[in-house]
Amino acid sequence: MREVIFDTETTGFDPVSGDRLVEIGCIELINRVPSGRTFHAYYNPERDMPAAAFAVHGLSGDFLRDKPLFALGARELLDFLEDSPLVAHNARFDFGFLNHELRLCGHPEVRMDRMIDTVAIARQLHPGAKHSLDALCTRYGIDRSHRIKHGALLDAELLAQLYIELTGGRQIGLGLAQEEANQIVRVELTETTVVRPVRPARVFMASALELERHAAFVATLEKPLWLEEA
Repeated sequence: MREVIFDTETTGFDPVSGDRLVEIGCIELINRVPSGRTFHAYYNPERDMPAAAFAVHGLSGDFLRDKPLFALGARELLDFLEDSPLVAHNARFDFGFLNHELRLCGHPEVRMDRMIDTVAIARQLHPGAKHSLDALCTRYGIDRSHRIKHGALLDAELLAQLYIELTGGRQIGLGLAQEEANQIVRVELTETTVVRPVRPARVFMASALELERHAAFVATLEKPLWLEEA
């Protein structure tokens, strides 16, 4: 199973009001394992870079001025994406900018049924917790010490590690059957719910022999603390 993890950097929050996509980074996963193939590109937004956006990703208008327009690199990006499911953190934001840019240059939009949102998965697994990329990397022990500013490829690399953990961990690529791996977590895009397989309850009750041995051991203790008066 092929999936593509991707992240974008932009000039702001709303493509309808004139904000543009300036960077995209993609990581290819095969059966939830990074294949080593990546895609990364900067784009000239043909507008200024607001100070608030620059503070987040550090991409200045001067740096982006000699980069290609999105329209010139769209075909190469689409060839990398193919028809694979696309995984992003707060995916509607990234899909919104990607599809806006595709519309501007006359390419068909990416279908929303290809979207897998790791925020939606995290909300199901950890209700009430923080679901930012930083917070989830901390929860799962993913090293982000080199993440000083946001960067599309760097964030996609972190998200790839996070997605693997959110969907069952690295054991998926270490011998589970493909059908079993696909059942570990499934995001229903229309309802943003996570469906996991139902497993029988484990039995942890001590056996009669274990209880007998425990009682014999307790009988050998002198002045156990739980019998002392408060």
